[in-house]
Amino acid sequence: MRLARYLGYRLLLAVPVILGIIVLNFFLIHAAPGDAASVLAGESGAATPEYMALLRHKFGLDQPLSTQFAVYLLNMAHLDLGYSFRNDSPVLELILDRLGPTLLLMLTAFVVAVLLGSLLGVLAASGRNGWRDNLISLASLVAYATPGFWLGLMMIVVFAINLAWLPTSGLDTVGADNEGWDEVIDIARHLVMPATALSLFYLALYARVMRASMLEQTGMDYVTTARAKGQTERRIIFGHVLRNALLTVVTMAGVQAGNLIGGSIVVETVFGWPGIGTLAFNALQSRDLNLLLGIFFVSACLVVVVNLIVDLVYVTLDPRIEI
Repeated sequence: MRLARYLGYRLLLAVPVILGIIVLNFFLIHAAPGDAASVLAGESGAATPEYMALLRHKFGLDQPLSTQFAVYLLNMAHLDLGYSFRNDSPVLELILDRLGPTLLLMLTAFVVAVLLGSLLGVLAASGRNGWRDNLISLASLVAYATPGFWLGLMMIVVFAINLAWLPTSGLDTVGADNEGWDEVIDIARHLVMPATALSLFYLALYARVMRASMLEQTGMDYVTTARAKGQTERRIIFGHVLRNALLTVVTMAGVQAGNLIGGSIVVETVFGWPGIGTLAFNALQSRDLNLLLGIFFVSACLVVVVNLIVDLVYVTLDPRIEI
């Protein structure tokens, strides 16, 4: 019952956050120069004042900004994200078609980064100042400083072109018509490089944070008491220290959720991954404002949901937190 009230309270707090994001995104997008009419007119080679005026009237861009904002809010109240004139399709339909691949990439990268990063942090802290700690710290520093797009390009050159182990781009093999486990394996092979490129930076971050948190916790009084009672180091680490040290990593993971969505745009573009990131990049180039606003809205909702899940995990890990 208390958990249900807590969920309701957090969802209620999310409403003004989403409303603020909607307002901010709308005015920031419309403050940028250019619009879909100018792009379409330029591509058609008919950028006459009459044709431009016709396009802007068709898209509703000739109306005052306050009128456009009022129409946008009214549509959002009915969960209508608008229409993409560039793609000649409803925005919601376009986003839903690309949402699955993006969630697959993000969740895979997120789970790999958190689990493997936490494990490496524990290994580094348990062998403090030893060869294992130095090796993990050095590898984390290199991974932290490596740009994701450069890593993606190098992985394509090495593993896709030179060694021919993995496909270069896409979600699956075009024209393969795989079914069942064959399709799962095919998608997994296409997922390896994008997920690795997206997760490596965060993996290194979580490894460093976990190491620092573990070392901090091992100096606490409760650890000294546990040692005095004769408990083994393995029991102390995995039974006491790890659970408290994970709180910092969980908090960091919630904060980094938004950055993970932003990073997926670059990774999806490099690997031709058919997700929201690629869709956002194309919408930005064509000044498809309705599509961009829809993508930003869905991304904001994803971040809110991830942070809600992180809060629930936080409460589970630390029963001292009152809900």
